[in-house]
Amino acid sequence: MNWIFRLFKGMIIALGFILPGVSGGVLAAILGIYERMLHFLAHIRQDFKKNFLFFLPVGIGGILGLVILSRPLEWLLAHYQVIVLWGFAGAILGTLPSLFRESSRQKSRDQSDWIILGITFVLSAIILYMLPAIAGTVPANFFGFFLAGILIALGVLVPGLSPSNLLLILGLFSPMLDGFKNRDIFGVFLPIAIGGMFALVSFSKVMERLLLNYHSKVYHFIIGLVLSSTLLIVVPTQSAETISYAGATVSTFMMSALLFAVGILLGLWMSKLEEKYK
Repeated sequence: MNWIFRLFKGMIIALGFILPGVSGGVLAAILGIYERMLHFLAHIRQDFKKNFLFFLPVGIGGILGLVILSRPLEWLLAHYQVIVLWGFAGAILGTLPSLFRESSRQKSRDQSDWIILGITFVLSAIILYMLPAIAGTVPANFFGFFLAGILIALGVLVPGLSPSNLLLILGLFSPMLDGFKNRDIFGVFLPIAIGGMFALVSFSKVMERLLLNYHSKVYHFIIGLVLSSTLLIVVPTQSAETISYAGATVSTFMMSALLFAVGILLGLWMSKLEEKYK
């Protein structure tokens, strides 16, 4: 059952790779495996066999999640974009109480933490909103998906950073989903895997040291990112894949509000689940 539960955790973490506004790192933290995963990546030779066997079902679950969930997600976003994205936003906000509790686990929250949160929220919201006009669209080729792999890995290493939001802004999100749906091993999976491994090996030690020495400040930085990226899920930007309210009806907004509330409850439930099994 423990192996199956970790497999299920991997499938949930895969949502952070493909759902706009959702961070794989946040999901890993909520599910209680983030810090162990970070320590494993930063000290990969230490207890390698034990950690590898622990994370093997997580990795298998992540691959299964990408293959199984990409097709229905693509369909839902094509037909019910506004409703689905508001549901995602609610689910993310439902995890905030858990992140706030984690942020003050080692020391009490002080004024500098609030300042970091506020500055991060404002600056990241402005940067992410303006990014499409600055960066433009990245070609959906080997280099583009290599970059996608780096962003996905950073979304795992930095809880609160949503790779899907950035991929939407850069125009790589739909091509990535299409590749997952069609099981494009060499065109999509391979460059994403190479980019992801490059980022994990390069940045895991840095992230571990930051959490060890600046735990509270790192988490308030993360919360600021979570708030800004969640806001930009439901606010139209200049990206070709941004949310569009064109043609939305009263029933659309009612269903969006309902799914937003359900999402919040789901996020709160996931947080309680993490506290139970951590």
